[in-house]
Amino acid sequence: MLSLQRIHHIAIICSDYERSKHFYTHILGFTVEQEVYRAARQSYKLDLSLNGQYTIELFSFPAPPPRPSRPESCGLRHLAFGVADIGAAVAWLNSQQVATEPIRVDEYTGRQFTFFADPDGLPLELYEQGTIN
Repeated sequence: MLSLQRIHHIAIICSDYERSKHFYTHILGFTVEQEVYRAARQSYKLDLSLNGQYTIELFSFPAPPPRPSRPESCGLRHLAFGVADIGAAVAWLNSQQVATEPIRVDEYTGRQFTFFADPDGLPLELYEQGTIN
């Protein structure tokens, strides 16, 4: 049997490196672990951690094609982040001009959640701490 231990990282390709770097570090609060420019690929690779855990690789490539998020289709649907206080998290995002959907309640867990998007429209979710389904 394959003995997976955890998700190691999530790779995200962005269209505007500086804008996405600002979003993930200054708005969402990720910490830069390492930033490398790969000249042969004309690409940055930014390693980001969340609370000390390596989480996201943010890549830039010249002119990446857009990936539709709507309508929903096969593949990765969204990334979800756990938060202790969803109201405060939504207020922070809104103060940074990040639009959020109305807070809803998960009918199975009773926990609150909402969606928003990164600068390229990648769907992101905030989910009140507890069991994430």
